[in-house]
Amino acid sequence: MSIAIKPKLTLKEFLKLPETKPASEFINGEIIQKPMPQGEHSRVQGKFCTVINQIVESQKIAYAFPELRCTFGGDVIVPDVAVFRWERIPIEPSGRIANRFEIHPDWAIEILSPDQRQTKVFSKLLHCSQHGTELGWLIDPEEATIIVVFPGQRVELFTGANQLPILTGVELELTPEQVFGWLTFI
Repeated sequence: MSIAIKPKLTLKEFLKLPETKPASEFINGEIIQKPMPQGEHSRVQGKFCTVINQIVESQKIAYAFPELRCTFGGDVIVPDVAVFRWERIPIEPSGRIANRFEIHPDWAIEILSPDQRQTKVFSKLLHCSQHGTELGWLIDPEEATIIVVFPGQRVELFTGANQLPILTGVELELTPEQVFGWLTFI
């Protein structure tokens, strides 16, 4: 009896496929569709982009993009929030922003959804770190923790009122308590 082994898809083949909703990622030759964001995930993602962009956009320091497809290191990832330093944002000759980002984000933020496995999401942040991302956050609303990946893949866990590390040059002070406080509407 022989077992048929399905050949892995190439990055080039994946990039020719139509977009999906929610987004699909291409990691180690596998297509992985992200889960549909739910309430907590959506709130933290939206609030985070707003808070960051209010601080950095007018000064042209950086920009936070929600669900931006980033192709680098042989994989395609779609971080929940991808922050790019202003000078690294791909620009067309016309001055308009490029549609394709074929570079790593400077700061990648993932928000764990209830049906996601922490290890799979964490591995995306490690991939980012291996390819030059300066800072990675894995936000776990259920545990009220934020795991931070630093250069060299050093990892720390942040909870409560501990000051979170922020991308250098971004004037923001934030704690896990404040981030998870965004989830309360009363």
